Amino acid sequence: MNKIIVTGAAGFIGSHLVEALLKQGNEVIGIDQFNDYYDPFFKWKNISNFQNLANFTLIEGDIQSLEWQPLLEDVEVIYHQAAQAGVRSSWGKSFAAYTERNINATQVLLEAVKDAKSLKRLVFASSSSIYGDAESLPTNEEITPLPVSPYGITKLAAENLCRIYYKNFGVPYVSLRYFTVYGPRQRPDMAFHKFLKAVLNDQAIPVYGDGKQTREFTFVADIVAANLAAAIVPDAVGENFNIGGGSHVVLTEVLETMAEVVGRPIKRHYIEKMLGDARHTAADISKAQRILGYQPQVSLRSGLNQEWEWIQSLY
Repeated sequence: MNKIIVTGAAGFIGSHLVEALLKQGNEVIGIDQFNDYYDPFFKWKNISNFQNLANFTLIEGDIQSLEWQPLLEDVEVIYHQAAQAGVRSSWGKSFAAYTERNINATQVLLEAVKDAKSLKRLVFASSSSIYGDAESLPTNEEITPLPVSPYGITKLAAENLCRIYYKNFGVPYVSLRYFTVYGPRQRPDMAFHKFLKAVLNDQAIPVYGDGKQTREFTFVADIVAANLAAAIVPDAVGENFNIGGGSHVVLTEVLETMAEVVGRPIKRHYIEKMLGDARHTAADISKAQRILGYQPQVSLRSGLNQEWEWIQSLY
């Protein structure tokens, strides 16, 4: 039985990851701040299935003020999922929350683990937002990151912190650059959650700009599989990987698929394009395929079906 820490354990991706790790028989320490960026009710619901299991310990707290040394004893893997998410909310006054939770918290964690004797891997949740409007699609890891949102800038800074702690102190990090993740437990501020909830309530869904933007959509189970691989593959240390779902589609096509899944037409309400949104994202995942053995398994239609079932049970 391995001892593992997951930060952001009650979040969308973190809770799925914890569940998979517990099923494998690991001992998991979950850390979550339960802040109010979105209703903590969702986070408590995310962990309700495993909250009371004997091999799970929940620590409610802020990464920056935890007593790390005793927590790190015998810990072999850390999955650092905790972050201040949301591209569109990262402008203006709320930016301070992004620098605190994405940059400062990551630095505190890296500082704490740099002397941790048992640590074999730190898997960092990065984002396709670091690329911004990438100069070529699909985008590979060698392209110079040029974020177009303050959020993207903080994720890139955190990734760079991981890199310099690896170079200077040997912290064995791997960075996974997630491309638009969806599925059950998706945050209420995320597009598919909002869209499907609107459909359920027979409301029009908000479409930013002309609806011709493209995204690479990745189902949450595929993200979990990439994390599990990143923690054990020897050649992954010190590397960055794109994790995409192999579903690169125009938003208007997504809405057509969604209409088929829910079995009714979808009303649309077009609103102005948002600052900080990349126009197109597409992942070149050949590096993750080659080194991590990563292969996305869940099609967009199948994934949307699963998220729709979850939305109906939630509301």
